[in-house]
Amino acid sequence: MNIVTVGSFIFFTVLVAYISYRFTRDENLETSEGYFLGGRSLTGWVIAGSLLLTNLSTEQLVGLNADGYSFNMSAMGWEVGSSIALVLVALFLLPRYLKGGITTIPDFLESRFDSGTKQIVTILFLFGYVLNLLPPILYSGATALSSIFNVQGMFGVSSTTALWITVWGIGIIGSIYAIFGGLKAVAVSDTVNGIGLLIGGLMIPFLGLMALGDGSPVDGFNKIMENTPEKLNSIGGEKDPVPFSTMFTGMLLVNLFYWGTAQHIMQRALAAKNLKEGQKGLIIAAFLKLLGPAFLIIPGIIAFNIFGPGLPPMEAYPKLVNHVLPTPLVGFFAAVLFGAILSSFNSALNSSVTLFVLNIYKPYFKPKATDKELVKNGKLVGVFLAIFAMCVAPLIANVPNGFFAYLQMVNGFYNVPIFTIVFIGYVTKKVPAVAAKVSLAVFISIYAVTQLVWDTGLHYLHILAILFVLCSGLMFIIGKIAPKQDLYVLEDQKAVDLTPWKLLYPMGIAAVLAMLVVYALFSPIGIAS
Repeated sequence: MNIVTVGSFIFFTVLVAYISYRFTRDENLETSEGYFLGGRSLTGWVIAGSLLLTNLSTEQLVGLNADGYSFNMSAMGWEVGSSIALVLVALFLLPRYLKGGITTIPDFLESRFDSGTKQIVTILFLFGYVLNLLPPILYSGATALSSIFNVQGMFGVSSTTALWITVWGIGIIGSIYAIFGGLKAVAVSDTVNGIGLLIGGLMIPFLGLMALGDGSPVDGFNKIMENTPEKLNSIGGEKDPVPFSTMFTGMLLVNLFYWGTAQHIMQRALAAKNLKEGQKGLIIAAFLKLLGPAFLIIPGIIAFNIFGPGLPPMEAYPKLVNHVLPTPLVGFFAAVLFGAILSSFNSALNSSVTLFVLNIYKPYFKPKATDKELVKNGKLVGVFLAIFAMCVAPLIANVPNGFFAYLQMVNGFYNVPIFTIVFIGYVTKKVPAVAAKVSLAVFISIYAVTQLVWDTGLHYLHILAILFVLCSGLMFIIGKIAPKQDLYVLEDQKAVDLTPWKLLYPMGIAAVLAMLVVYALFSPIGIAS
């Protein structure tokens, strides 16, 4: 391993840690609000940077570029399609969350329905994070970094041992941020890493186009348009990763859940110092998501044009990185990848601790626990969950191919079912708690049958949309038959200033229009013709 590569990696990683320490050393982490919500002090740009890095990890950098290599740009629906979801969350959900002064999304479900609904949703969230998020993040990240640094050769160990070493290295460092620094340390480190990710991520396609065009990025792009224009098409067919029809059904719902109700994402906006900064952060993130295809899909298309169709798709992006990056920058880019991995891991860990301590430990085990006790026990829970994830992650290597596709399917067991009851909870006042519980049971049961027993032939995103409509209607019917006796009223808890951002509507409209322009550009009426 080149000493310059190792040195640049260590320098950038230590720099991020130092900056995070400088910005959080005076924070009061002895209170639950200070530890779990950063003292409700996050500003718009910090929220946007943290959202971006929490969302991105090696699964996207490697996986989406593999889709670009094998198919076309249809997978950009996960990125570009997020813009409209972020605008809708800024307009409708965030004001209600901050008005209610909630710390976790299930807090709203308790005030709207009952404590039983809150606990069911908390368990669903923890199921998703502990079993379906933390271990895969560690595994995919360790696989990438172990390859970059040749851990197997460096220590003279087997590939399995190298994987264990890397998993535990990532897990321990990520745990330090999440467990001992609280949410604000996570958010600050996310912001700094976000800058590095944008620089490093955009550097790969630029250098790739230069390599393809013999020194000219314009010539490189022209070669893609001449040789493989069909790969620049964002309008996916039924056999593509994201059929375009799903953008109007399940894709929108999944994005609304992810950006509007997923605890490890929404916790950043809940920590906003006021509504203005929270809305500003979400809209900035909506614009930043439009850059996603440039470094998440186009590099895969560049790799196809440079190396041809013979590569295993998952190797396309790492091979391109090694091909185009000068040696001194390999360490920098490895540090960027490391930051992306840490961000996803420590964000999920912090949110898991928040959900367990505030929604399970305090109400059921120690209702009168002080803030100091909650923070102390939160750190212990964080250590346990981190160790559990580090023990499970290397075992994923023994799972057959297609594991990550399986993970995406499993997400459907809790994402849109939760969004359904949150949505109905806000748009109605009489729907009772029993309706939310019946909806969750029906939604999850039918979805399980369609994914595990009966092959309907429909894309799982379409199935999620159908079940959303079905269960929403079911909740309305139950609300008509057995309505709540007391109407739900969202009370202002005076947690933060609720003055909205004055540029919310013009900037939100601009983000949606920009999204449509990007789709038109990468379509048969644009450069993919």
